[in-house]
Amino acid sequence: MSMLKVAAPKPSFFTVRQSGRPVDPGERWLFGLGMGGIALFLALFVLLPLGTLFLRSVYDRDGAFVGLANFAAFLEAPTLVRSVVNSLTLSLLTTAVTVTLAFLYAFCLTRTHMAGKGLFRLLAQIPLLAPSLLPAIALVYLFGNKGILRGLLMGESIYGPIGIVMGEVFYAFPHAVMILTVALSTSDARLYEAAEALGAGAWKRFVTITLPGVRYGLISAIFVVFTLVVTDFGVPKVIGGSTNMLATDVYKQVVGLQNFGMGAVVGIVLLLPAVLAFVADWFGQRRQMAQLSARSVPFQPRVNPVGDRLAVLFCALVGGLLLGLLGVAGFASIVTFWPYNLTPTLANYDFAEFDAAGWSSYANSLTLAFWTALTGTVIVFAGAWLVERAPGRAAMKGGVRLLAILPLAVPGMVLGLAYIFFFNAPWNPLGWLYHGMAILVLATVAHFYTVSHLTAVTALKQLDAEFEAVSASLKVPVWSTFLRVTVPLCLPAILDIAIYFFVNAMTTVSAVVFLYAPETKPASVAVLNMDDAGEVAGAAAMAMMIVLTSAAVRALHALLSRALQARTQAWRRH
Repeated sequence: MSMLKVAAPKPSFFTVRQSGRPVDPGERWLFGLGMGGIALFLALFVLLPLGTLFLRSVYDRDGAFVGLANFAAFLEAPTLVRSVVNSLTLSLLTTAVTVTLAFLYAFCLTRTHMAGKGLFRLLAQIPLLAPSLLPAIALVYLFGNKGILRGLLMGESIYGPIGIVMGEVFYAFPHAVMILTVALSTSDARLYEAAEALGAGAWKRFVTITLPGVRYGLISAIFVVFTLVVTDFGVPKVIGGSTNMLATDVYKQVVGLQNFGMGAVVGIVLLLPAVLAFVADWFGQRRQMAQLSARSVPFQPRVNPVGDRLAVLFCALVGGLLLGLLGVAGFASIVTFWPYNLTPTLANYDFAEFDAAGWSSYANSLTLAFWTALTGTVIVFAGAWLVERAPGRAAMKGGVRLLAILPLAVPGMVLGLAYIFFFNAPWNPLGWLYHGMAILVLATVAHFYTVSHLTAVTALKQLDAEFEAVSASLKVPVWSTFLRVTVPLCLPAILDIAIYFFVNAMTTVSAVVFLYAPETKPASVAVLNMDDAGEVAGAAAMAMMIVLTSAAVRALHALLSRALQARTQAWRRH
């Protein structure tokens, strides 16, 4: 009997089998539309604006094409070149100080038996609740012309490199601590036991085991801190004085001089170190190997009375400084006239006396944060699910993954500047979004997209693929599985993403400073404007409202997370 050969049908774009049956045509269209929608969102609100920014850099302020003349003018302008030198020098110095302090802090938390670890972990997260303007304002109160501690600077001014470095260390410290705490938490105790049995001392073990084991965490922390500092706008704007930085130069060129062509050039220059740091960090992470295997024994610190007390002392000093800066800003916001009349008052919270928008700026921030959290969480989690769990061609998924990672390398100032050019272009049908609340929401979602995407991907990778396979074999619609199984199991991560968007929308300055209108001005920009007008007490009060709101939302998040862990995550404990 002859064998009949039947040619297998050529797979279409989304013909993928689950548990022996083809994907339903309706589901196939759903996946295609969803993946295309996520790609379109990232292209419209990240990729195309950046392309427009590069295009605008070859035109002068009158719109005439000048080629590379703007770049040549940038290189010939001593003040702009000095901004590059200042930005790189102060960013490297701040990175060295921040990573050193963060490494010691994380080492104390993970490698000692010190008391109060939970408290010190919370203290390290304080800067995340505040806009980067707040530490600069607090430093002005402490070391400015009327500062109570100005004598400690021995005649030097806080307005300049000293203030920038101090403020940026406060701003970047928690990011480095989080990275290094994770890196130092994954160690194999057998390595230390073997080294100790061979007679290696504490320093030898530190140099030959600890440092090599966390080298990629150190590299990641270095590049993250450098990127945060070199692209930050808030600290140098408030306390930089005559020290020009690239981020403030972008603002001056666009807002002050209305020179959009040169502003685009400075924005591109600001983008370069951030992209280089991102690429270097990415290559470093690709080379990283797992520190723990199935046979590993997790490292447990031993009790060392002297070392543990020193660790508590160091963490108390650093945590006290973080809390102290926040406390100075809070105290200054409730006194009559610093430092001459310290009578308590709430007059500084009458924002209408300092800014025409009054309390509406704070209301705008709440609106912005709510819609950013809602919109961003839906877009990010749906996009991550489509990339990780839905069937589709690897090439398309790879393209969406690349677009999802891209915003991490784009500073907020650069993204905001790119939006000016893209949404004001006469050919752009989306121009009506400009100066509305929608553009602020979309810009904030795009700016903070990557970290949220990676959080969602991590949560989805923890779920067994058999969930979808069993549902497919039972002919359960894929969206039913998504809503009834995937979403409930990932609720803690979804809540984390929502809170991340909410808090960052409350605190961000750089991503929205070019995009707001008088009726949509957020609280973080109101802080900037009040400080510019010399109303520092009002600026401190508005900054404290941001901190208090962020802290309240974080506390609510902690309570909800605990409840959700008990109701939806019991399966992880079995």
